[in-house]
Amino acid sequence: MAARSNARKRAFQILFEADQRGVPVREVLADWIRHARSDDRQPPVNAFTMDLVEGYADKVNRIDDLIVTYAVDWELDRMPVVDRNILRLGAYELIWVDETPDAVAIDEAVQLAKEFSTDDSPSFVNGLLARFKELKPNLRRQ
Repeated sequence: MAARSNARKRAFQILFEADQRGVPVREVLADWIRHARSDDRQPPVNAFTMDLVEGYADKVNRIDDLIVTYAVDWELDRMPVVDRNILRLGAYELIWVDETPDAVAIDEAVQLAKEFSTDDSPSFVNGLLARFKELKPNLRRQ
C-alpha cells in the first residue's frame, strides 16, 4: 500500500479513536506520537498523517456543519462512527488540501469505507464527497 494511503488510514484511525473516546483529536494524535517514540514496535506517525489530523482539527466545526447540511436525512450523531470519520477526513482533504487531486481524495475515502465499513458505505461516502467536490469553490469561501 502506498505511503500516503497508509498515512490516510492512520489519520482515519486517530479521528475514529478520538470520536470513540470523546476527546479532542489532537490529544489522540499526541498519544500516538508519544507511543511510537516509546515503543519501537510502533511505526512513527508520519508528517502527512499529522498534517491531515491537524488540518481536520482546525476545521472540525466547519466540516461537521457541511456533513450535516449535505447528508440528507442523516444527523451526525446517528451516522455510523466509521462513516462519519471517513467523511470528516475525506472532506478535509478534498476541500482544503490542494496538493491532493479531488479524484484521489474521494477514491481514498471510498477505499477506507470499503475496508472498514458496510457494503452501503462506499456509495454513501462517494456521493457526499462528490457533492462537496461540485460545491468546493463556495465551500472554501464560506
